[in-house]
Amino acid sequence: MVSLGLVVARFNSSVTEQMEEAAHEAAAERDAEVAETVHVPGAYDSPLAADRLARRDDIDAVAVVGAIVTGDTDHDRVIADATAKSLTEVSLDRDKPVTFGVSGPGMSGAEARERISKGAEAVYAATELVEALA
Repeated sequence: MVSLGLVVARFNSSVTEQMEEAAHEAAAERDAEVAETVHVPGAYDSPLAADRLARRDDIDAVAVVGAIVTGDTDHDRVIADATAKSLTEVSLDRDKPVTFGVSGPGMSGAEARERISKGAEAVYAATELVEALA
């Protein structure tokens, strides 16, 4: 059984709570266990939590979920780029899958709600990577 860490951003919680639920459902479908869930303020805050989970011997992979919606500036792109880069570094540094179930940037709140499945997709990718790298 694959043991997962799950990091969930609370910012845009009306979306991310549903993404978290989809992630748990996907884990059950894949016969994986979510060993620990860490809630963080926003997607930008997820790399540290992902790193802490990835350091654990009882965690095979980490799935990160969040939603980054657009605003009046390019801030959403800066957040998404920094988050993606940092999560990739965690995965490579820890030699453990860390998957990116973060929707955005460049989308509205309504578009974010249409991408709830990103939570499940992050779990599917994490379990597939664990199996592929075993």
